Amino acid sequence: MPAPKKILIDCDPGIDDALAITLAHGCPALDLVGITTVGGNVSLELTTLNALRLREFLGFPSVPVVAGSPGALVASRIDAAEVHGFGGLGAAVLPEPRLPVGDGHAVDFIVDTLAASPGEISLVAVGPLTNIALAVRREPRIMEWARDFTILGGSYTRGNRTPAAEFNIAADPEAAAIVFGAGWTVNQIGLDVSLTALANGPILERMRGLGRLGGELLIPSLEFYGMTTAHDGPAVHDALAVAFVADPTLFEFTPGVVDVETAGRFTSGMTVIDFNLRGRVPNANVARRIDVKRFWDLTLESFAEVADRLP
Repeated sequence: MPAPKKILIDCDPGIDDALAITLAHGCPALDLVGITTVGGNVSLELTTLNALRLREFLGFPSVPVVAGSPGALVASRIDAAEVHGFGGLGAAVLPEPRLPVGDGHAVDFIVDTLAASPGEISLVAVGPLTNIALAVRREPRIMEWARDFTILGGSYTRGNRTPAAEFNIAADPEAAAIVFGAGWTVNQIGLDVSLTALANGPILERMRGLGRLGGELLIPSLEFYGMTTAHDGPAVHDALAVAFVADPTLFEFTPGVVDVETAGRFTSGMTVIDFNLRGRVPNANVARRIDVKRFWDLTLESFAEVADRLP
């Protein structure tokens, strides 16, 4: 077996962030080396608290959790509490954490962690891109130090925060513009793909058999999420970005040039994607398809690994 891939997750937990973290912890192909938080789905205080709760509930106490930016670089802060619940994890109620948040700021942690292991760590961002933009500005070499960089964000057909814009990009369009324009190749997984991987009835039934993990986290969070996001079951957006690091063959990608609209009256936060490169060098590999069955097999097997270790 190859050595597990190291993964650092920047996130705003959030129900789908919680599933992404659970997948990263349980997947034998991955080694979770850190979690950084950003204000997004709920406030920074709550996203950080949720990350700390998840760390202790899921059982990875030695993994650092470091708080980052509370809001966008320029835009007014928005949230998605109406989707994730005012606490951020839907109807799931996890024990209060005993271990503290890590010292310092997420931006410094991202830079220092990648610098210490150049070429070894996959950087994954599944919230607003504020921390990543600030990290790139502080130390552009992180683009070389990261093994690869994957986001859950944007789309080439639709939005969910607005008709044009997906939430993670809409929450900080200026940061997203910095990240896509920085000079690296972003692996972009957007709504076009994430809305095809739904936690439908049969999937939820499989989760119900996962003991405390299913009963205390997965089912109460996803059933709450499902009431607001989908008729056929909720999408588990952020988990797809982690799944890509674990098994890139799950996806089909097309190179493209991604520009982020920051000034449009109706389109701020829109990712404008040109697959007809028109002589330009692509700045992203854009996901066009996922093998949904294999994704769920990987995810549920990883969840089962976590469930088996819970008391």
